[in-house]
Amino acid sequence: MFDQKSFVRLLPTIGRWVLGLPVILFGLMDLFHPMPSPPDMPALAKQFADALAASGYMMPLIGIVLAGSGVLLVINRFVPLALLLLAPFWVNSLLFHAFLAPSGLPMVAIFVALELYLAWAYRDTFAAVLHAKNTPESA
Repeated sequence: MFDQKSFVRLLPTIGRWVLGLPVILFGLMDLFHPMPSPPDMPALAKQFADALAASGYMMPLIGIVLAGSGVLLVINRFVPLALLLLAPFWVNSLLFHAFLAPSGLPMVAIFVALELYLAWAYRDTFAAVLHAKNTPESA
């Protein structure tokens, strides 16, 4: 018999895996086998991607953050930290594809939706960050 309540409890786990595994793959590719820009990429998008690669540090940094965050998602450790580390990447990816290379927008939108769903699933963890005024704890 199908227990809907049990399935709903599995959704964050499924979301972590569906987001985490590709992110690990993308991160490892950035670290060990950077892909050249596709020949049909729009000129401004190609310039932007080539500039990141030419910096010498940005693609390895992105690869480390992606792979590390993906591993944290898959092993279910420090998930809110992984989501925070991934958020700037997804915002930049969304804007990159919205303004420079629209063909990749649907895929990025799926990953952004997964990120937002997981942030919502872990919303209690982020509650203190969203308070307008916090005071530090005394030592």
